[in-house]
Amino acid sequence: MENTSYVMLSRQGALRRQMTAVANNIANMNTHGFKGERMLFVDHLVRSKGGESLLPDKVAYVRDVASYRVLDEGPLQETGNPLDLAIHGKGYFVIETEQGPRYTRDGHFRLDETGRLVTQAGRPVLGQGDAPILLAPEDVDIRVSRDGTMSSNQGQIGRLRIVAFDNERALQREAGARYSSTEDPIDMERPDVVQGMIEGSNVQPILEMVRMIDVHRAYQRSKSFIEKEDERIKKLAAALVGQAA
Repeated sequence: MENTSYVMLSRQGALRRQMTAVANNIANMNTHGFKGERMLFVDHLVRSKGGESLLPDKVAYVRDVASYRVLDEGPLQETGNPLDLAIHGKGYFVIETEQGPRYTRDGHFRLDETGRLVTQAGRPVLGQGDAPILLAPEDVDIRVSRDGTMSSNQGQIGRLRIVAFDNERALQREAGARYSSTEDPIDMERPDVVQGMIEGSNVQPILEMVRMIDVHRAYQRSKSFIEKEDERIKKLAAALVGQAA
């Protein structure tokens, strides 16, 4: 026997998880290099009574299979800061953390007090051979070529390590635009690094707000349906008790 309340509760659970994903996208719409996420759903269908009748199929159960990352490149924002870098096309910068190497497309970098190139959170940005990029006090007129090679008026400083992955969607998000991976990265020989620009979030705020409204309305409809179904069952039970008496 089909339990309508359980069917609608399954939809509510999926909608709650979808709302969480949408809310996270909106919260990170200004995070450099952030990639939005979407939910994948499966609707299990049951044929209406009558077989090939004109009545449409009815949803029996809703299941969210997984979430997936939207890999579209975010808009490049010009800053004019020589330490701001963006990757056009595929690739990730490699940064050093206590937990091991991590990967990001957020190229909003700076120098720390020792002259290391670091993220805004102070994580060292790694070059070829996983060595930190170090700049001397006399290094001025910083230039970064398309392949990630950094140089100054004193000559070549080093080359940024830019990596790619066979299965980019397998990267695990840790915070904002930072990822970890159990897969070995592939060093890119010809990345396309752009100096003086930052990749913005690929989240489109207006579309996410529309999705949030749609999810909220769908949740309210499910709630109303459950309340009506509960009232119907109560009336049916009362009628059966009256007949038994």
